[in-house]
Amino acid sequence: MIEIFIALFDSLIFFLTLAIFARVIVDWLLVAGIVKYENVIVTIHQSLLVVTEPILYPIRKYARIGMIDLSPMVAIIVLSTLGRVLTG
Repeated sequence: MIEIFIALFDSLIFFLTLAIFARVIVDWLLVAGIVKYENVIVTIHQSLLVVTEPILYPIRKYARIGMIDLSPMVAIIVLSTLGRVLTG
């Protein structure tokens, strides 16, 4: 029974890591002007914001170096560490 919860938690960590990574890429595309704000990608970006912002917002308060936001990297490291600790 516990294996099911561990597998579910591991899948959740994988999904959140993938969502954070996708959000970073879409953010870069929007900022660089490669994708226009009228594009379908904006809808995907808004969905990624809803999923990732509760994780990134608390980290963002502490993980900034000037204009560089390190919160996605910190969140991925924390999620990866949690996954490794729980799965053994």
